[in-house]
Amino acid sequence: MAKRMREKTAAIKANRDTRPYAVAKYIRISPSKVRVVLDLIRGKGYREAVAILEHLSRGSAEPIRKVLDSAAANAEHNMGMNKDTLYVAVCYADEGMTMKRVQPRAQGRAFRILKRSCHITVKLDAVKEEN
Repeated sequence: MAKRMREKTAAIKANRDTRPYAVAKYIRISPSKVRVVLDLIRGKGYREAVAILEHLSRGSAEPIRKVLDSAAANAEHNMGMNKDTLYVAVCYADEGMTMKRVQPRAQGRAFRILKRSCHITVKLDAVKEEN
């Protein structure tokens, strides 16, 4: 049994994604609002994506830009990549925890308010050079 576990561990390690990434957890914005902005930068170069996010008037643009900058810093520091050759390979927003709140309504009733949060993940990759 130990041999099989070692084999499974080795297989998992061999199949691990080695692209640089960054994750921001428990961001207090609804994931559906974040996904709209992520769709704009998916597949774009790093510099172009930063320019788009800086000039976008959406509330989710700032946390996404911070995650993008963090992923680029991870690529530069940990893997020795150049920021100019990076592009946004994968980006998505998963649903985080939901805080339940109550708003009083007429005749003693209560209305539930769902304050949603999300986890933002950005993975970068280097552009392949064509010869």
